[in-house]
Parts: sequence; C-alpha cells; structure tokens
Amino acid sequence: MSGLTSARRVVVKLGSALIIGEDGAPDRAWMAAFAQDVARLRARGQQVMLVSSGAVALGRKRLKFGRRALTLPEKQAAAAAGQSALMRAWEEALEPHGVIAAQVLLTRDDTEVRSRWLNARATMETLMTLGVVPVVNENDTVVTEEIRYGDNDRLAARVAQMVGADVLILLSDIDGLYTADPRNNPEARHLARIDHITPEIEAMAGGANAGAGVGTGGMATKLAAARIAQQAGCATVITLGRRPAPLQALEAGERATVIEPALSAKAAYKAWIGGSLAPAGTLVIDAGAARALMTGKSLLAAGLRRVEGQFGKGDAVLVCDEAGLEIGRGLTRYDSGDAERIKGLKSGDIDAALGFTEGPLIHADDLALRSGA
Repeated sequence: MSGLTSARRVVVKLGSALIIGEDGAPDRAWMAAFAQDVARLRARGQQVMLVSSGAVALGRKRLKFGRRALTLPEKQAAAAAGQSALMRAWEEALEPHGVIAAQVLLTRDDTEVRSRWLNARATMETLMTLGVVPVVNENDTVVTEEIRYGDNDRLAARVAQMVGADVLILLSDIDGLYTADPRNNPEARHLARIDHITPEIEAMAGGANAGAGVGTGGMATKLAAARIAQQAGCATVITLGRRPAPLQALEAGERATVIEPALSAKAAYKAWIGGSLAPAGTLVIDAGAARALMTGKSLLAAGLRRVEGQFGKGDAVLVCDEAGLEIGRGLTRYDSGDAERIKGLKSGDIDAALGFTEGPLIHADDLALRSGA
C-alpha cells in the first residue's frame, strides 16, 4: 500500500530518462499524460511537488555538445540553457489542466543551512497554498562539484523533509527493489515492502544504473534518499515511471517497493528540533505566552520578555518561562538583535519596527514542547 491516496503532500522525483526523449528533446507526450496524473491528485485536494531532472540534457542538445563528457563550466552552461526549456515543457504540460508551475532552484546549502532552509520552505509552502506546483531542480548553473548533490534522488528526499511530505515517489526505470538486478538474474525476487534499510538491503541495490542512459542515479542513490525520507517520517515509493500515468498505476496496485517511515512526518520533525539541535540562545516569555504555547499556538513577540545569547535567523533556541523552566525548543524566525527590537510588540507593529515581518517569533510547526511541559 503506497499511502498515496491518503497523503496530504506528495513529492515526485522524475529523472532525465523520463523527461527526455530519444531525440534529446522533452518527451511531451509522456509529460502531458503525467500532468493528468498530477491534476487528478490536486483535484482531490492533495498538494504536489515535482523534483525534475533534465536541464543539463536539454541544454546539451541546445548547445550542440553531443554525447561527449562535459567539463564543469560546460555542464553549468548546459544547465543554464536547458533549465528554461525544461520549465517551458512543464508549463505546457500542466497549463491545459489550469495548473501553474513555479521554478525552484536549490543548492545543498538551501537544505542544510537553517536560515536558508526556512526561507526555501516558506516559499514552497506559499506556492502550494496558492495551488501552484513547484518544479524543483538543483541549481547546476552555480553549484560546484564539491557542494552539489549530484543526483536528484537525494535532493528530492531533502525537499520532502523540508516541506513535511507524507510520501516521496521516486519514478525509476524499474518497478522497485529486487534481491538482485532482475535484468541480469532471473532468480531475483521483488521486495514489495521494507521497514528497515539494513546493510543487506543496501547490498541488493548494487551500483549506478547504467541502463538509465542520461541519468546519474541508480537504486543505491534511491535507497540513500529513502533513508533520509524515512527518518523525516516520509514513506518512499520506488516504482516504474515509463508508463502514461505512473501515479494512477500505483494506486491501481501495480508493482512497487514501499519503504515505510520511521515516524510520522510531524513527529520526526519535532524530534529533530527537540533533540538534535544545540540551542544558540534563549527566549524568556511571560505566563500568558507560555499558556498559549501549551494549546498549540505560535510564540508571538508580544509575550517575549527577555532575549539571551546571540543567534541568527533559523537557529534553534530555548523557550523558557520567567522562572527559568524550559518550555520547549524551536527555530526562531528572527535573529537575536531583531528579537530584542520587537520584544513585547504586537504583531501589527513589527513591520514598523524592523521594516519587514517574518510572522511569529517561532511558528507552532517549528516548536517542540518539552515532555511534561
């Protein structure tokens, strides 16, 4: 069971082998059929994000590089020339269904540096709230080999983690994980469900998938992505992409490998905030704000009494009452200097004080309450 029908938020990763036809141009027929899949999910109230490869392959064709190996500057040039073609193809596929596509280009720092992580997440949350389908790709135009993801499987997992997705779907050239490569071993057995990614499971993935042609990933990178998603409370589904409506086929029971999440997405995120991050400072709040937090509210500047320590936007901070008792830990949307300036202010007065507003000091979604608080 993929969990696709009940998922609130779905991230789908599409490799170059699906996007690019044999002539090196976008496979518009396949993309049009897949867009119907996306529209069907959105019509029943689900939010969908696409992590789409294909820019370098399309740019290679436009710049007439042929099939030869590219230098890093050439690869970046191909990405720059191909990304606009990739977005145009997605826009043309989704537009007949009344769906707006929005380009989101990320580097590894955007998913690893907390302040940039918060900014990227806020943008994608806003897009999905507006009914837009974000189309995410690595920003190959500026990224270097030392700081790039290198494959969109892991990027998709980080995006799923960032937006709290319920399901990550990795569309592949094969219908899931087998005990061995089924193209070489007729005795290979399909694995329909995986609860834990063990060393034995990882050994079954083998090396990169040479048969993918224009792609860079393989089953090993998909399992690496699944491990990231699993710890973020997101289920991962690996299934065959090369069919007209792969999501509909998945719902109809076609073969796939489902890797179950370790926790719910919300619980995993809260656990990460509460236990994995070293607090950079402390926000001391009044009794009224403390009571509001206990009922699931966000932390507002009006309830802030004191700022301790130096911290940046996106850093983890302690939230304590005036007696010094820890109430929880959260990711602050303001640095320590700005937090000091808006201390005690009503939400409507923040913009006048700072010249901008980022909403509450700590959003309820970014706050992990202390057990027993």
